[in-house]
Amino acid sequence: MNTSFDSSNSPLVSFIITCRNLPVKQITECLDSITGLSLRIQEKEIIVIDDGSDVSIIDRLEKYRDEIIYVRQKKNGVSSARNLGLRMASGNFIQFINGEDKLIPDAYEHCLDIVRYNVPDIVLFNSSGKKKETSSFYIPEPMDGAHYMRHNNLHATAWGYIFNRKILLDLRFNPSLLNTDEEFTPQLFLRAEKVYSTDIVAYSYKKRPSDSIKDKDPRLILKRLNDIEHIIFHLKELSEQLPIADSQALQRRVSQLTIDYIFSIIRLTRSSKQLSSRLKRLEDCGLFPLPDKRYSRSYTILRKLTKNRMLRKCLSLVLK
Repeated sequence: MNTSFDSSNSPLVSFIITCRNLPVKQITECLDSITGLSLRIQEKEIIVIDDGSDVSIIDRLEKYRDEIIYVRQKKNGVSSARNLGLRMASGNFIQFINGEDKLIPDAYEHCLDIVRYNVPDIVLFNSSGKKKETSSFYIPEPMDGAHYMRHNNLHATAWGYIFNRKILLDLRFNPSLLNTDEEFTPQLFLRAEKVYSTDIVAYSYKKRPSDSIKDKDPRLILKRLNDIEHIIFHLKELSEQLPIADSQALQRRVSQLTIDYIFSIIRLTRSSKQLSSRLKRLEDCGLFPLPDKRYSRSYTILRKLTKNRMLRKCLSLVLK
């Protein structure tokens, strides 16, 4: 039997928005997508963490002053900004949002209904860069996080779900890593007993121009690859310490990350030397060749592509 959530003593949801040097119009569109929700003023907490913008924008957010908490920190990256937001948050549930993105109100209301009446640990939803999407509004059966990870390819973006703050415990983002969502999200899911995986499109994201620039900077390429490798090794180490069901769930995620990592090496470096040395490190840790599992059809195909030396060479040519 479902039990309604009592949020009388604290906000139902803390929305943690991170931004840096964004146009005010994007920030206001993001804020409007939150303030337009059915949540009463006492049910929502909006925390804007400005990660070292050149100029503070608080004076240009005058109409939101009574509804937001605005903090400007020294530039230290999105992970540090999110951790600061988590320290400040008092809501029972947490939703991360990038400042250039926005919620899709009608669809997100469905997620809020699940939060209100089913008291989940995590509600998953889809995102899109397109202006128009259709979604169904059914409520799926809940499952625990390990079960979800054993049977699905996890999308690790931290803004792709709303989660119950009680499962967070001491888990935080690692400010020294790029792509730290890949480390944070799997660990969060393993703590969840009630995950609702919807197919609703509730989040609209904007592709940042800087993404393509980063793919061309040799230093950032190496940093990105080294960080992904670190995360893979860390998650593998964690999987060896867990009960079997959780271990199997995390092993699937590690395999998925490893395939993505190999493709990133080929695409970003175009270097047979880099590929050989990094594959050797994976092999030394028992991560390559990838396990012969039927995780998905695409996994089976990609596993065969990456296992064969000649196929890897062909793949390198195709991706050039």
